[in-house]
Amino acid sequence: MSTVQIGDRKFVKYISETQIREAVDKVAAQVNQEYRNDVPIILVVLNGSIIFGADLMKKLEFPCRLSCVKLSSYEGVKTTSTVKNLIGLSESLEGQRVLVVEDIIDTGTTYAHLLPMLMQAGAKDVKIATLTFKPDSYKKPYPIDFVGMEIPNKFIVGCGMDYNGFGRNLRDIYQVVEE
Repeated sequence: MSTVQIGDRKFVKYISETQIREAVDKVAAQVNQEYRNDVPIILVVLNGSIIFGADLMKKLEFPCRLSCVKLSSYEGVKTTSTVKNLIGLSESLEGQRVLVVEDIIDTGTTYAHLLPMLMQAGAKDVKIATLTFKPDSYKKPYPIDFVGMEIPNKFIVGCGMDYNGFGRNLRDIYQVVEE
């Protein structure tokens, strides 16, 4: 089994690049169905979602606009209950449909912070697409609309996701080895 060392942690290969492509295709098919008659704003949550967002955008079959926000709720391998707004909205959402693109949803803290902000900005509706979802960790009442794959509550890196800023460039997704 393939492993990588990132900082003080070892990670083992968990999800292959092929499985990631299949998950992107699955989400794209659902999103294409939902927005085939609309022109939504695709809102990518930086930094982690940049790779999934780019792969997803290439498969969308409808006109859309792209925007980004940068939020952070992780420290090391742990999610915190605090979300930091690092880069905010840069365009009007008034009357617009918005698709939030996330790399991972675990507790839902980031989405719970972002959703009211988008609705207050005048979004017509907000849906969310995520590459990975940890249903056992999710604690919020909001539906997760488009899910590439469900995973257990283990810390992962690769395909945009990081450990202390490193590992985003890995083509596969790796799971932390518990010591």
